[in-house]
Order: sequence, then C-alpha cells, then structure tokens
Amino acid sequence: MTQKRRPQILVTGAAGALAQQVIKKLRDTCDLVAVDFREQVYLGDDIPSYCIDFNKRVFEDLFRRYHFDGVIHLGRVQSSELTRMRRYNANVLGTQKLLDLSHKYGIRRVIVLSTYHVYGAVAYNPALIDESAPLKSAGLSADLIDSVELENLANIYLWRYPELHITILRACNIVGPGVRNTMSKLLSSDRAPVLAGFSPMMQFIHIDDMADAIVLTWNKSVKGIFNVAPHDWVAYQQALKLCGCKRIPIPSIPPTVPKIIATLLKLRSFPPYLMAFFKYPVVIDGRSFAKEFKFTPKRPLKEIFSYYRDNKKPV
Repeated sequence: MTQKRRPQILVTGAAGALAQQVIKKLRDTCDLVAVDFREQVYLGDDIPSYCIDFNKRVFEDLFRRYHFDGVIHLGRVQSSELTRMRRYNANVLGTQKLLDLSHKYGIRRVIVLSTYHVYGAVAYNPALIDESAPLKSAGLSADLIDSVELENLANIYLWRYPELHITILRACNIVGPGVRNTMSKLLSSDRAPVLAGFSPMMQFIHIDDMADAIVLTWNKSVKGIFNVAPHDWVAYQQALKLCGCKRIPIPSIPPTVPKIIATLLKLRSFPPYLMAFFKYPVVIDGRSFAKEFKFTPKRPLKEIFSYYRDNKKPV
C-alpha cells in the first residue's frame, strides 16, 4: 500500500518563540522547512532551517527544491526592531515576495499572523472590535504603517487569488515563556511605566494557546480574517500588579510629555509609537474564530501572570 505523503509546510519567523512552538506541534504530522531572515536556528536534524532574506533571489530556490503545500507566515518584524525602512522591506516587500511565490508555485494554504495593533488605539473605539472595523493605525503612527500594509497586502491576495486559501489572524498580546515583544518585556520587569490616570483594558493570550490556534487554522482550511483573543480582559495596571511589577507613573499630558520622558529614560519597553495603547482600550472580539475553529484557550490569566511574577528576568 502506498504511504500517504505528509504535507510540506514553510514556516517563517523560525527564530521566534511562537514559530518554534508551532513547529513543535506540527513536526509529527508534517514535513517542515524553517526560514528566518534574522538568524539560522537549529530545530533538529529532521527540519531544514535557513537564514534568507525574502527579497533575495535565493529565496525562490526553496520553492523549487521543496514542494510546499502550505505557508505559515509568522515572520513579521516588530516595530521595536530594525530601522523603519528595513522593517518595511522585511514586513511588506518580503511578504509580497512570499505571496507571489506562493501563487507562482501553486501553494494551496497560507496563514498570515497579524496583530490587533492594526485597529489603532483611539478614545472612541467600540467596547468589542470585530473583524469589520477599519484599520486606523496607519493614520496614527508611522511606526505601525508596515503592520497595516502587510495585512492590506495579504487581504488583496486573499480576494485576488482565492486558490491560496489565505487566513489572516489578528492576535491580541501574545505573552509567555520565550516571548520577546513589548508587552512581555513590561510584564517581566521589576518596574514598569504607566500613564498617570489611565489603565486601559487589555487582552493576553499565552504562547501555547496561540500556537494551538495556528495549528487549528492549518487543519481547517477557512479563508478570511479572524481576531484571536480570549473572552476575558484586565486593566493594564492591574495586570502589572498581578505580575509583581512596581508601577512608575508618567504624566500623560500634554501628549508629547510621556514620549519625551520615555526617550530620556531610555524606556525601550515603553515605545512612543505604542503610547496610545497604554491610554485607550483596544479589546477585540475573538468569538468568530472561537466558533469557527472550536478554539478555547487553556491558559487562564492567573497562570500567565504567575509566570511573570515568578520570573523577574527579561524574557
């Protein structure tokens, strides 16, 4: 009897903790190829790993060498990394190259990780933001333009090339062991800045639950855009308290003051372009994803915060 061929998947962002969790969950059922443009990582003898710039010609060689059935694109560079131009080249032009090659080589499944930051933090955001809400971040901060353009690009390909079966996941704050984003750095610090008079509601999803969400998405081919978030939230200052962080109040008015103070104090974990997210709530509605993919997070907020309370070293 002929053995059924295992799916071959290209996973980008392999140097990140989330990509490595996804790879760990899929390696028993799929043949994986890992790519990251920042560094090459060793993931075992059974998983080829490459350090390649998506915009270089050599990237296409992977599509010629391996017969990919799908792409899981987790290689979005955070706004705190690289210069704005290099970040744009990686996030937007690199994603365009990836999607072009996926179309050219007949890929039948593409998952793109986005972020809730694309909605923008403004005073008049609705209590629960669903997938139909406008993406306002591009008009609020130049440092978030590439995040919005990356998703707009994926959205264009979603409708132009339906055969790619693209699914875009807008995740809330991903936290947990190994995560090195802004929020994780804040929760793991002894002292964390807050804007005086503000404590917006926030959502947190454990890295293990986010990896499970991505695996569920791979296993069920449903095109479209989905928010990924648990159906609970907590005030930012309360989250810091539960994580054992000492809160440092920073004046919030006029608007330039907190940005100047953060710059002078070199608070890299409190970047100026995200200042509005520590002022106004951005609570996303994850019920559509939960219903479609039968997704229920396993790690409650209590477990997430206890990890940061017990590990007061930068993640």
